Amino acid sequence: MNSEKIEKLKSILKELGIDTARELEENVDLQYLYLKNLQKNLKDDELFIKLVILNALVSYQLSSTGELWWKEFSNYWSNKEIIDDIFKEYKDFLLNCKSNRRLLNIKMKRIDKIKPFLENLNIEDIKKYYKNMNIFRNHIANQLKTKKESKTVVFTVKMFGYASRISFNNFIQYPMEIEIPKDSRIEKYTKKFTNEEPIKFWKKIGKETNIPPLHIDSILWPVLGKSYEVRERLKKYCNKSDLIFKLVEL
Repeated sequence: MNSEKIEKLKSILKELGIDTARELEENVDLQYLYLKNLQKNLKDDELFIKLVILNALVSYQLSSTGELWWKEFSNYWSNKEIIDDIFKEYKDFLLNCKSNRRLLNIKMKRIDKIKPFLENLNIEDIKKYYKNMNIFRNHIANQLKTKKESKTVVFTVKMFGYASRISFNNFIQYPMEIEIPKDSRIEKYTKKFTNEEPIKFWKKIGKETNIPPLHIDSILWPVLGKSYEVRERLKKYCNKSDLIFKLVEL
């Protein structure tokens, strides 16, 4: 464990805070912008949020970058009139998309598993879940019979939070209890500070900096990726971009 580096990390995160995380989510994260575009075109918040949940739950082992995948998703459903049920139509989309070609059988089964939960979901339920994302996370994990800290489940909470924020025009921060989505970039970055399990480490950092792990993810994500466009957006839209770039140098 590198205590000196950890103290520097905490100091930068404290200076950035939740406000910078929100700024990054809403102005730098292209996925958020693609969701805004879709919500505007669909004009049906319940359908919009259900589609976002479906898409997030199969957003792993992609054939492209996450940004291209969510762009394809947004463009497709922005121009689609739903004439059948959304589960059948979503499966058709998945079978014919360009950015998500792997493990399709497993992903189809996942859609079948979540179907009973989403079918019974109405806009009032969604508002309640947005106010208590812990319960939303637990219900999703139970329905899929998977661990509640699994990367896809916590990522789905993140995208559900984005979609709800856009639909209801209301920012509710993510709960402190929900873990950071653990991917190879987060694992590699964590090793700069400690050999501790990444989820445990970032949970602790979250509590000590008063930034929930899902918002820490938003702060780290632009600089851990290799997207030129994202880095340029970071410089353009974030007042504290210099501090964020310092995180990479730690």
